[in-house]
Amino acid sequence: MNISFENQVALVTGAASGMGLATAQAFAEAGAKVVLADFREDVVQKEADKLVAAGKTAIAIGCDVSNDTQIEAMIARTVSHFGRLDVAFNNAGVMAKAAPIAESSHEEWERVIGINLRGVWNCMKHELRQMEEQGSGAIVNNASVGALTGNPGIASYIASKHGVVGLTRTAALEYVKKGIRVNAVNPGLIDTQVARDVVSGDEQAYDEFAKRVPIGRAGRPDEIASAVLWLCSSGASYVVGQALTIDGGLTVG
Repeated sequence: MNISFENQVALVTGAASGMGLATAQAFAEAGAKVVLADFREDVVQKEADKLVAAGKTAIAIGCDVSNDTQIEAMIARTVSHFGRLDVAFNNAGVMAKAAPIAESSHEEWERVIGINLRGVWNCMKHELRQMEEQGSGAIVNNASVGALTGNPGIASYIASKHGVVGLTRTAALEYVKKGIRVNAVNPGLIDTQVARDVVSGDEQAYDEFAKRVPIGRAGRPDEIASAVLWLCSSGASYVVGQALTIDGGLTVG
């Protein structure tokens, strides 16, 4: 895609690896000034340094998205450094530890919901305030094909992703007349560590799962990045409150 984000500021959470890193790199390639945020500050600092060495504009910020104070500081630092915030990809997330609902712990639910759902709400809250001041902006939240169905053993994850889609649709309706578009993506099986966590790191099980995807393989992080950039671009100016499923046909049949 020939999409330009020149003179725009892009924020990506969960940017240390996988879909987040691929999206941050894609925004940088498209000319954006990029903020890479992750609780692994040392990792995102290295990735930001690589972008700067390649002639891009980027900074790294350590942030735990389950912590509202850290998120507020992340947005404040972004604006103080670059002057504005134009686009955001709220990508940070975790997989649940497998357990039936009756056997899952309160602590595990708090961890997963706190990062996957409350974290998205926390990020959007502060992003929307800044974008409303500017009168423009675009946000994409990372949900999952898990937002479309159930999946035994990972109820907290599934519930969190259903919640992300509902939150996205509501925010879209609340802010579209203020010049801000909010959408989501529903990735299917993507070649990331989180995908391997679903099968507890069993590579054989992961490979078998990938073969069952109609397209015959797992998706690449850059394929999600391409969709996120399009949703944030003027080319998607009429797309509001949608959850774009990107899954190689996994949920079609």
